[in-house]
Amino acid sequence: MKFRLILCCFFIILFAPGLTILAQPGIVFCGSSSNDLYFLLKKQGLKIKRFNDPFSALTGTSTNDALFIVADGYPKSKVELSDEFFKQARLKRLKLYIEYSANIPGVEVGVEPLHTQLERGVVATGVFGTGLKPMSILGINDCYILPAKVDNAAIVLAKVAGLDKAEYGIDDVVKYPLLFEKDDRIISTTKLSNFATGRYGPNDAWRQVWSYILKKMTGHDYTFKDWPSYVKPMYGPDEALPTNATRKSIELGVEWFNKAKLFVDPSWKEMWLGYQGKGEAPFGPPIDQKLPVGDGSLGILEGHASKIYHNGSQQYRYWMRADVQGEASFALAAAGNMLNKKTYDKKAENLIDYMFHGSNLRAEERNDKNSASYGLIGWSVTHPGVYYGDDNARALLGIIGASAYMNTDKWDREVVEGILANFRTTGRFGYRGERLEDKDLQKLGWKHYWERDIVHNAPHFESWTWACYLWLYSQTGYKPLLEKTKMAIRMTMKAYPDNWVWTNGIQQERARMILPLAWLVRIENTEEHRKWLDVMVSKIVENQVESGAIREELGGEGKGRFGRTKSNKEYGLHEAPLIFTNGDPIADMLYTSNFAFFSLNEAAHATGNKKYKDAVTKLSDFLTRIQVKSDRFKDLDGAWFRAFEYKRWEYWGSNADAGWGVWGTLSGWTQSWIVATQVLSAQDQSFWELTKKSEVKSFMPNSVELMFKTK
Repeated sequence: MKFRLILCCFFIILFAPGLTILAQPGIVFCGSSSNDLYFLLKKQGLKIKRFNDPFSALTGTSTNDALFIVADGYPKSKVELSDEFFKQARLKRLKLYIEYSANIPGVEVGVEPLHTQLERGVVATGVFGTGLKPMSILGINDCYILPAKVDNAAIVLAKVAGLDKAEYGIDDVVKYPLLFEKDDRIISTTKLSNFATGRYGPNDAWRQVWSYILKKMTGHDYTFKDWPSYVKPMYGPDEALPTNATRKSIELGVEWFNKAKLFVDPSWKEMWLGYQGKGEAPFGPPIDQKLPVGDGSLGILEGHASKIYHNGSQQYRYWMRADVQGEASFALAAAGNMLNKKTYDKKAENLIDYMFHGSNLRAEERNDKNSASYGLIGWSVTHPGVYYGDDNARALLGIIGASAYMNTDKWDREVVEGILANFRTTGRFGYRGERLEDKDLQKLGWKHYWERDIVHNAPHFESWTWACYLWLYSQTGYKPLLEKTKMAIRMTMKAYPDNWVWTNGIQQERARMILPLAWLVRIENTEEHRKWLDVMVSKIVENQVESGAIREELGGEGKGRFGRTKSNKEYGLHEAPLIFTNGDPIADMLYTSNFAFFSLNEAAHATGNKKYKDAVTKLSDFLTRIQVKSDRFKDLDGAWFRAFEYKRWEYWGSNADAGWGVWGTLSGWTQSWIVATQVLSAQDQSFWELTKKSEVKSFMPNSVELMFKTK
């Protein structure tokens, strides 16, 4: 009887109204209703009391409540908390989550924030469990952090190499505590609650971080089915694509040029020139969406750099490159043809006119018939005397394609001269090398390069120049074009794979090599040529996963120009792959998938091979799915980023590349070849067939005479 009385009294105390001894903790939030964490908590159906300032929030708490204080003024304003605040919070036995505050009792915290760029979060302890092990990497963009002296941080901020984990550890790097616990307080030295707005990644890692924080604060487990994101893929991996998905992809892809304001307008020409400078660091903030968009007569900018600001907007590359002009003209004309929009044709025409006549890209020495560089196209308006054969090739192929779609011969002479200018600076074995400079050409003359014994088994730099030679041969029958190209292709295929020089990975080299092999089959459909082509395509298909993504791959040690980052110190200092180890589930839309898409389509039409056609279809669907969708950031909506992690199905990768990293866009290389090939594929057309009616042959005799005269 006595035991029953005691038990009864216990339950009366436990459930009596107004008693808080074992009551569930309430959740009190101090910050804006637009804060990402507040949005996440509300989405869980939790009852939350929200206040705008810490004192009011403290007053609104009850004993044992969980109080979240976020940094609304980040990064300019820190959270200001007094010693009295902490005294009262302790008396109420509150659980506290506090971010970006310089006043934390018992912890020395710097007053002035450090602004970091390449640093990422690194898990330093095992508190998050097996799902987020020590050395796991967390992306925190454009991080401002208050330096604190703490020994037991769960997450630190550091510059480390690796994709998902700090491959070389953190012993040799400067580390800043990012998240730690002190008594009943969870402290963040930056604004961790900015995870959706600031586009932190990867999403699954941040889910685990916030699950841990919320459990520590409330005592309950939380799972998040839908993670908030303002920049995401157009479709899910298993979502049924609408019947008009490809057409929609083309519409969004070509309109992105306008949405991103990439066509320079006279009203902001000086702003462009200011940010472009001399071309060494042509970076600047996003273009104001209120500014007018140009008509192409002043050119088209490169796109976005791979720097995301703390508000989720993205840095621009204010650079004017020749290859981008030609490539974008192809995408515009292709989309204009399919969508029946003549406005796109006009912009395409303006871009090509700008490249040939409205800029310095084919002016000065490049337009002097007695010059060794006559006919060549400068790399950029800031470096007109630098000549990359591959950049010239992509610009010229773009113009050839645009001309076919617009049914014009307006630039046929410049096209012939451009191809022959590259050809006469190609060595005796058919290789041209990575880069030529005008000062050397003027000094040595074109015949010096024509007679060189150079061997350069690097398809990224050589192969599409060979494609140009094969295309011009097919139009004109000029045999030296075929003879030198066949020699180079034979030597390159014999050198595969051990003696190939790869740039950011060997997968991109295979992707680039497919195009000249497909067109060689068009010209000479021999068993050997078909075998060469099948070797390349089969390797791409072998690395094409179920979703259609092409997995990146590094080549053999010692042959890569930009292989895996070799140390923490080197992270972010030069061009670099998106992966760290072969097998990492990353696709590259800047160097591989974009060019593979175009080339595989040519191979499929050249051979009729079903395996090739199926690879094109899968890749088209994949690219349609991963196109960027964003209501918040109009300048990104419809773009393709360089990187995609196809297992997580999000934009993630190693951002070690200096300038063209994970979230980089490129109006030429990436956007244009994807859009144009979507059109070709949808129309069941090949570039070879599209352009077969070209009239460039009429300019060939005079151009050969002019450019190969001996005096």
